[in-house]
Amino acid sequence: MTKLPKEQFLKLIELGPLVSIDLIVSYDDKYLLGHRKNKPAMGFWFVPGGRILKNESLEDAFCRLTKAELNTAFRVDDGSFKGVFQHFYDDSAISDSISTHYVVLAYVLKMDNRDFSLTNDQHDSWQWLTQEEIVNSYKVHSYTKAYFI
Repeated sequence: MTKLPKEQFLKLIELGPLVSIDLIVSYDDKYLLGHRKNKPAMGFWFVPGGRILKNESLEDAFCRLTKAELNTAFRVDDGSFKGVFQHFYDDSAISDSISTHYVVLAYVLKMDNRDFSLTNDQHDSWQWLTQEEIVNSYKVHSYTKAYFI
């Protein structure tokens, strides 16, 4: 798998869509959301997830992202596929003036417990919310709400 240098990544964002995985993590009728500290969607509550890298299989990306986001590696077979979604942002992780387009593969991942360590560079805090709380909160991003409507 290849992580692009910043200049090439910026060009990729400018010219085409990014493919990512979003994780709809559930436990006891609640769902895990992280408070985003980076653009895009900075300042909103959002499901965990991330981009698939060049030459990275879906299976490898799922394992890498669950390890990075949830501190536990899961196989793609541990989740159930929810569908394909599109996210359009006016800004990007690198530039306020370049928009971002994501094609998102969303997966539901049911947890046996919620006692796991959560630390990563995308979120500054975490919370578990019910579907109703997610849908009714103005602090939850509309793209996350779409998974629950």
